[in-house]
Amino acid sequence: MQDGNALTVSDGEKTPGSREKGLNRVLEILDFLHTTQRAIGIGDLAKGVNAPRSTTYTLVRSLVDAGLLEMAGDGNRVYFGKKLYLYGMDYVRGNDLLRRGRQEVDHLSRETGETSELCMLQSGRYTIVHSSPGTRPFRISSATGLQIPLPWTASGRLLLAGLERVEIEAMVSDDDLVLPDGRKLRLDDFIADIAKAGVTGYCVTSGLVDAYTKCLAAPVFSAPGKVEATMCLVVPIDTTDERTSSLIGLLRDRAARLSIAG
Repeated sequence: MQDGNALTVSDGEKTPGSREKGLNRVLEILDFLHTTQRAIGIGDLAKGVNAPRSTTYTLVRSLVDAGLLEMAGDGNRVYFGKKLYLYGMDYVRGNDLLRRGRQEVDHLSRETGETSELCMLQSGRYTIVHSSPGTRPFRISSATGLQIPLPWTASGRLLLAGLERVEIEAMVSDDDLVLPDGRKLRLDDFIADIAKAGVTGYCVTSGLVDAYTKCLAAPVFSAPGKVEATMCLVVPIDTTDERTSSLIGLLRDRAARLSIAG
């Protein structure tokens, strides 16, 4: 029997273990769509989550019926549904830091003309939770929801500040230390950068994700010594030292204002 608003399993599968496995499959589907960032066919989705096509189709059909996923216009591809958007808006309304952070980021972008971001840790990855583009003719793109390895970012060095080495090692894989251009960071250097960022209260990285930009970041605290998020500015790599210093001061002021324990 199938309820249009709930995931179902056959009579022979109605066990706690099967329900847990089904829930894990659903989470894998949502994570894969989030990573892919586009509508995708059921066959490719099944391959992406390493699940049988029939199982994937059944779960997708239930998620579509529940409004969590929607079929694309051609009827052959699937993507996130409107209900997930509404759930996300509920989260924004209920999360004071995110709600105020979005406002601060938008204001900072208008004030400086630079691309501004609010970033947090999600599943061990640096994640942009809100982004506001700058006003330069040549705009630096920065996608909300983007997740990249922590060592590639200024924010990553701040988000890990205060953690023990063993905790950092558990969150950073060997692949995470390899930059997009093939250079490999030394773990000891990364850990030293984390310690320095924790002392200075800000971090600047240049040419890590690409050769054209540098990132300025300041910590947002949820409690004394606990970095909950960062505010960032992504600027051209040739930004002068004088302007960089001015932007860092402004960024730290805005992050402190956003901090609960600021």
